[in-house]
Amino acid sequence: QVQVVESGGGSVQSGGSLSLSCSASGYNSDASVCMAWFRQVPGKKREGIAAARNDGYSTYDDSVRGRFTVSLDNAKMTLTLQMNNLKPEDSAMYFCAARLWWCSLKLNDYNDWGQGTQVTVSS
Repeated sequence: QVQVVESGGGSVQSGGSLSLSCSASGYNSDASVCMAWFRQVPGKKREGIAAARNDGYSTYDDSVRGRFTVSLDNAKMTLTLQMNNLKPEDSAMYFCAARLWWCSLKLNDYNDWGQGTQVTVSS
């Protein structure tokens, strides 16, 4: 049984930084695992923003590239999202997802999800 748990989040002023963490359990230690961050605002579709796999691969959406960085600790199966230069439009519920092998920012590619954590950026 795979479990995905997020932590971090909170409120920050525009231009500030926050870090989110996500841990995934239930995978075999030698598995190829991709973990990704999505975000969603009320009334809009959940969108993928960053993903990383435990072979060093990573990908970013254009909206966060250059400001956000993901890093995956393979030993702990923990994905960290470092968010810098935050903007009010980054305010959203942030969700972590995980899956085997295939790494993408597409919502429908993931079946295992965390409960989400709120990020609020004030101007």
